[in-house]
Amino acid sequence: MGKIIAIANQKGGVGKTTTAINLAASLAVLEHKTLLIDADPQANSTSGVGFDPKEIDNSIYECIIDNLNPKDIIKETETPNLYLLPAHIDLVGAEIEMINLPHREKMMSDALAEVKEEYDYIIIDCSPSLGLITVNALTAADSVIIPVQCQYFALEGLGKLLNTIKIVQSRFNPELDIEGILLTMFDSRTRISKQVVSEVKTHFQSMVFDTIINVNTRLSEAPSFGQTAIMHDATSIGAINYLNLAREILKNNAEDVTTE
Repeated sequence: MGKIIAIANQKGGVGKTTTAINLAASLAVLEHKTLLIDADPQANSTSGVGFDPKEIDNSIYECIIDNLNPKDIIKETETPNLYLLPAHIDLVGAEIEMINLPHREKMMSDALAEVKEEYDYIIIDCSPSLGLITVNALTAADSVIIPVQCQYFALEGLGKLLNTIKIVQSRFNPELDIEGILLTMFDSRTRISKQVVSEVKTHFQSMVFDTIINVNTRLSEAPSFGQTAIMHDATSIGAINYLNLAREILKNNAEDVTTE
């Protein structure tokens, strides 16, 4: 049975899409069949693994609104074991269309029931908002990873996100766990980066992943080639960071299974 992990933070520019793409690719390379779901109307995860969003006929939008079977539109990427459920700009309108529907928070969860059994991991790239699509992703997910950039104002809005997670836990998905807080865009040359790391670790302690994602040129240029960092340059710091994150998540989940 696949584990669904949402990557969420309503603050933009914190490395959500980069994390979704490269964590999914790393899990795939470590021989776990992985599905990357692009639930962001900007469709950056879709283009980041080599597909042109303008050429996508059917997307997650059709699965949620028109009950299209996700199996019919999932695409195989050039990264072995990595599959994509793409997004399209139409997703912007989905929230308005869903607003009056019954069980509107559970529509993504219902759509993913068709494919959950077929993958080891399903990674959802959420949009930078706390709207209905993000609530749908959190309701469908088993856990959530919160990327936080090692920059000024890093903790701004984190309280609001944690509050949303609590609401989702109490109303729609009591099983939702916080997989961890991921520190991204770490620059060892700056004092602010080190300060944010120590502040976040003091506040959230064991909730913070040991793996930290460094600022890395290869990592930021990979999407412009339509490639994951590991396919673009497997020896780059960014690719190695995300492989370490994938290993840490696999280890944590193996420990969870043994303690149950």
